[in-house]
Amino acid sequence: MRPSNGGCAADEGASAAAQRPNGGFAKDARMDTVEAVRSHPLYQKHLARLAELERDRAFCRHGIDHLLDTARIAWIFNLEYNLGFRKEVVYASALMHDIGKDEQYERGIPHEEASARIAREILDDMGAAFDEAERDAIVTAIREHRRLPEGASLLGTMLYDADKASRTCFACPVREDCSWSSEKMNLSVRV
Repeated sequence: MRPSNGGCAADEGASAAAQRPNGGFAKDARMDTVEAVRSHPLYQKHLARLAELERDRAFCRHGIDHLLDTARIAWIFNLEYNLGFRKEVVYASALMHDIGKDEQYERGIPHEEASARIAREILDDMGAAFDEAERDAIVTAIREHRRLPEGASLLGTMLYDADKASRTCFACPVREDCSWSSEKMNLSVRV
């Protein structure tokens, strides 16, 4: 009996063990840089505060699940459209795009501005993990992700679209009470 490969011609005749990369599919050294962002004390502080503030929130939350969903969708866009961004840049942008949401709740600072400021501090603290142009691109994309300005950067546009596509509005039990317009909502599986 031949194992099912889901119709992928590249898999025909090859065993699963022979195709698996050394260390497994989930091992990717580039993610060490992304993990450094996620484990940064400032990131952890804001993420924990945000989780506390959104604990009883009925609508979409902005925790690590949303941030990773956005990162993975942005990475898919990057690959599908051959945009050429480094994986670390895509993931860092997405993981930090809402990290300042706690400051919006508590101090009224627009979260895209707070997130951009926090991201800059984290990126500058990381030294050579990202060059100056990448740090600037990440901060700009985060600043653009909420209200896409005319002439937005490509990374900002990708982050904006991934952020919206990450939401499953079509399956949300409180969709009717949401403040998002139907044009902004994700009402179908997109990625």
